[in-house]
Amino acid sequence: MKTLLKMCAVGMLALIAISGQALAQGATTPEARLKEKNITLPTVPPPVANYVDAVRVGNLLFLSGNTPAADWKFKGKVGKDMTVQEGYDTARQVGLIMLAKVRNALGSLDHVKRVVKVFGMVNSPDGFGDQPRVINGFSDLMVEVFGENGKHTRSAVGMAGLPFNNAVEVEMIVEVE
Repeated sequence: MKTLLKMCAVGMLALIAISGQALAQGATTPEARLKEKNITLPTVPPPVANYVDAVRVGNLLFLSGNTPAADWKFKGKVGKDMTVQEGYDTARQVGLIMLAKVRNALGSLDHVKRVVKVFGMVNSPDGFGDQPRVINGFSDLMVEVFGENGKHTRSAVGMAGLPFNNAVEVEMIVEVE
């Protein structure tokens, strides 16, 4: 009987170990998620003023505020010149540029441990209050790419105007390995 119990215990431990290995092998990295979802990151545009895209301090990477590409189709105030959905799409586009800048700074998105903080600014007319729905375009992309580690603290605020009449600007802090 003792031998049978030992064999069952050894078998269960082996099953647990194999299951753990299968889960680890099935874990998807951020770079793999980009490929799985056919997400292509844009070319990183150069800074438009006297600043750098990213600064690493210890295990934190601080990213400058980013707007969509200069030729992005939506400009102006969300809720006046464009719909909330178009603002959401713009915030997602900003997220793609931000991911490209993170990759440039670190060599791979796989070095991101988690997204820590997002500060989203929306070019808004008086009385507009859907900034959180707009910035979800950025936040949803971070979760899509980083999974649970893409969930972050966040502010989504309205601004009277943004550089070059852009609809959205976002800053981000990520923890890196």
